Amino acid sequence: MPQDDSPPSRTPKDATPPLARRFRGYTLNPFQLEALTAIEAGRSVLLSAPTGAGKTLVAEYAIEETLSKGRRAIYTAPIKALSNQKYRDFKARPEIEVGIMTGDVTIRPEAPLLIMTTEIFRNTIFEAPRDLDDVEYVVFDEIHYMDDLDRGTVWEESIIFAPPHIRFICLSATVSNLTQFGEWIARARGTEVQVIRHDHRPVPLKHYLFMPGIGPRRAEDVKKFPRLQRNRGRGPKFDVIDLLEQNDSKPALFFCFSRRECEARARENKKRGLLAPDEQRDMAREFDDICAMFQIAPDGTQAELRALALEGVGFHHAGLLPLHKELVERLFTRGLLKLLFTTETFALGINMPARAVVFSALRKFDGTGFDTIKAREYQQMAGRAGRQGIDDEGLVYSIIDDDRLDLEEVRRVIFGQVEPIRSRFNLSYSTLLNLHRTLGPKIFEAWEQSFNNFQWIRMPAKKREKNRKKQEHAIATRLDLLRTFEYIEGERELKEKGKLAALINGFELPVTELLDSGLFDWMSAVELVVVLASLVFEERRGDQYRRPPRQLLRETRADVERVVGRLIQAELDRQIGPTVRPPNWLIASVAHAFATGASFEDLGQYTSSSQGDVVRVFRLVIQLIRQIKKAVRGRQPLTDKLDEALLLVNRDVVDAKRQLELG
Repeated sequence: MPQDDSPPSRTPKDATPPLARRFRGYTLNPFQLEALTAIEAGRSVLLSAPTGAGKTLVAEYAIEETLSKGRRAIYTAPIKALSNQKYRDFKARPEIEVGIMTGDVTIRPEAPLLIMTTEIFRNTIFEAPRDLDDVEYVVFDEIHYMDDLDRGTVWEESIIFAPPHIRFICLSATVSNLTQFGEWIARARGTEVQVIRHDHRPVPLKHYLFMPGIGPRRAEDVKKFPRLQRNRGRGPKFDVIDLLEQNDSKPALFFCFSRRECEARARENKKRGLLAPDEQRDMAREFDDICAMFQIAPDGTQAELRALALEGVGFHHAGLLPLHKELVERLFTRGLLKLLFTTETFALGINMPARAVVFSALRKFDGTGFDTIKAREYQQMAGRAGRQGIDDEGLVYSIIDDDRLDLEEVRRVIFGQVEPIRSRFNLSYSTLLNLHRTLGPKIFEAWEQSFNNFQWIRMPAKKREKNRKKQEHAIATRLDLLRTFEYIEGERELKEKGKLAALINGFELPVTELLDSGLFDWMSAVELVVVLASLVFEERRGDQYRRPPRQLLRETRADVERVVGRLIQAELDRQIGPTVRPPNWLIASVAHAFATGASFEDLGQYTSSSQGDVVRVFRLVIQLIRQIKKAVRGRQPLTDKLDEALLLVNRDVVDAKRQLELG
């Protein structure tokens, strides 16, 4: 277990330091004072409080205290949009020097305050731990993301393996098993953790069910409606947006669970005339000013967003270009959009409250079928209703027009306890390689420190032992694969392939195998872009792609498939799952066109995929190129080729650094 070797705190832990009752112009409430007292005493803090209650103020206090002592602080976020927002927020304060590292953007990495994605922080722990020697506090915003099936292990690994002197500020609006989670952090870190739960919302919420043909009903009365079909069609014909207009309940966030629905509903409501003539003039000026600031080129999407905005309506989802999302977010923040149709990611961390929130449904497609949303998801989105200092209450409407939705489920989602955080600890191959080098035969002790193991401690001995064997087997089979493919040897040794793979995250084995095969050495820079794009690309249902020209890649494609296929077969033989993804060549024509000079706008000739999804693929390629370049440092002429490939794709709207520097 890590020992507490942090520098002495300025205040004894059993004393209450003299704290001002105000910080940054805000009068501090009791839960904030409790958190700040813990920070003054050098403790970690785990804080759960509703959206808008003032959690961020606690993080800012920890950062300012740390910087005032000549130490450094790190702020991590689960999504790049939130990282970018935090970077801009701190950059606007001249007294704070801030930098950012998100994989596709690096600006001032030496700054005293560094904004990071959680993956970058975890990677730094293993790759360059000395870079963290002067870091005192790390903020984990939206810590409940540790429950994410695909990425949650990153948060858990960060907490377990961070240098012992580091303290954490863990923030979330929604943690039910808070005490258990805090006990685990304290045990894993070997240090005190102040656990704080604050349940009071500064702006209370009123929850309504809106039934077509019936109208709004208080959600507390849900049991009075045993059958949703009852009285269907007899009531008022107006929809929920009519109600918002009648009650002057704007601005409103309208959450939809598909991109197509966001856009369709925005178009349907374009003619509502939500802006007065003077507001339209303000909107036109603001829209054009933002476009000029970010050099947003006119195109079909920009023209539609402008036409909608002049009516007070907008839409926002991951399929939009990052610049277009930025444009919509700024218009909403400034109070000019009255009705914004958006997907659920808009509710994550970004501080953009509204008078009202509407759910188009309480069921969504989860990748395999439709199911009721989680109580945590509902609370995260509903929490955007109610603007502090403006609204006496926030209004939340859920449209109920699905006969498959059980009313008890509705009650659980709206009023039930949020789901507890579950461990997603799985130890990626790159993490196992780093742990093999540092822990050797004691590598299984890493799992023993995990939240997974902690959650099983209270289970019956028979079940606990069964889970332990399962985890030991999972680690052993992955280590066996790494040994068979000559990544590791002995008790602590990494072979050359292992040293390479330890520096690459997410695609470490296929990339390392392709490097080791020599294929990357004789590919052109364009071919390199196409192959890497095929490795990172995940197809969305319904998107169409033009077939790549026959001469593209020729026999290279078969060679890549053979190399990656050998890995996949080895995983299948060992019953390791999910396996490495095979290359998906549907993206090949798009990647080839862009890498050979096509403008981003021209890519619409090669795919029906949304612009935002295409940007995401190329930014993942950029991230992977940078990791490979770091891993093969000095290996010529491959590093020159990687530099060339980077220039081919890191341009136009794909260039994330340019967007941050412009705004």
